[in-house]
Amino acid sequence: MKLKPLQTTFKNIHTFSEVIGVNDRHLNVLNSHFGVDIFTKGETIQVNTEDPDVLEKIEATFDTLIRLVEANIHISERDVIYVATLVNTMEQGDILDHYLKRIEITKTLTGKPIFAKTINQKRYIQAIENNDLVFSIGPAGTGKTYVAVVHAVSKLKNGDISKIILTRPAVEAGENLGFLPGDLKEKIDPYLRPLYDALYEVLGTKQTDDLIERGVIEIAPLAYMRGRTLEKAYVILDEAQNTTKGQMKLFLTRLGFHSKMIVTGDLTQIDLPPKTSSGLIHATKLLKGVSGIEVVRFETIDVIRHPLIQKILVRYENEHH
Repeated sequence: MKLKPLQTTFKNIHTFSEVIGVNDRHLNVLNSHFGVDIFTKGETIQVNTEDPDVLEKIEATFDTLIRLVEANIHISERDVIYVATLVNTMEQGDILDHYLKRIEITKTLTGKPIFAKTINQKRYIQAIENNDLVFSIGPAGTGKTYVAVVHAVSKLKNGDISKIILTRPAVEAGENLGFLPGDLKEKIDPYLRPLYDALYEVLGTKQTDDLIERGVIEIAPLAYMRGRTLEKAYVILDEAQNTTKGQMKLFLTRLGFHSKMIVTGDLTQIDLPPKTSSGLIHATKLLKGVSGIEVVRFETIDVIRHPLIQKILVRYENEHH
């Protein structure tokens, strides 16, 4: 196997160490992503491959990462994987543009900015800003729910809305709610963990619990929506693939003035009984082209996980073939 030094030049040691990562962490992530040996020799990067395509993609990845660091953008392992994936389909200028024109959704409790991380997350935020009803559909791990919750909090903070309502249908993958201890709120809570985590990150535990206590943030099963009209509210329906047509209609017709409704779901995770149509599939077809409603679709590229997870998933998928 021939070693190829990359034609990549680092202007200074700071850029070099930022791109390589602490203890070569970013290099290791790229090794795993591209399935080749990438290592440093002095101030050059060497790649153990004779495949010109792979070499070109690795070169483009490093080149883009260097440009980002030079533009004072701190890159994480997540960014390294995302850039390495984007170089397959996007021009470098467009990738840089995405990072240089980032949308800040809000800040965490400690004042750290939360940005839209992927191009589709950016589109999602823009869709929510421009429409009263947004459907976001795609696999787990794309930030559909997280982005909506964090955005809702930013709207609450600046007074655009006076209430956040988080809801989901009480259907679970192979488990029955009857077996969970406690009252309905306690029964529904384990399924709403990701929503709480997002709230805690932005507001902190004390303020979140206080707002829930005062009813400013309401976390309720979908059945509680009946007979209500929601004014000046930001309403998020999570796991919407598990609503029936009737439940979806009931939910969508609760929309009040000065409100936003976000409906999130993953069409590969439908846990409804056989022969029951998903209200999410039905609604997106029925409402196609209606002004004020937008559908944002997330893809696998938006799932930014550790490269090992991708390998594990491939093995599981191949097992059945």
